[in-house]
Amino acid sequence: MKLRLTELRKARNLSQKQLASELNLSETGIQNYENGRRKPACEILIALADYFDVSIDYLVGRTDNPEINR
Repeated sequence: MKLRLTELRKARNLSQKQLASELNLSETGIQNYENGRRKPACEILIALADYFDVSIDYLVGRTDNPEINR
């Protein structure tokens, strides 16, 4: 699973440290998710998708449609 985290973070001009602070996560955790060394837990996937206002499917690369089905 390759997260779109880096592109979403950079589109908002956020550093890894800033994103980590916004979500109350560690900077190392963000680095590990972006580099594919670790996979985020379900709760973190939800928090990331909510923060960037995208679907989890988009975040994890299962679709190219960022819209959330509501």
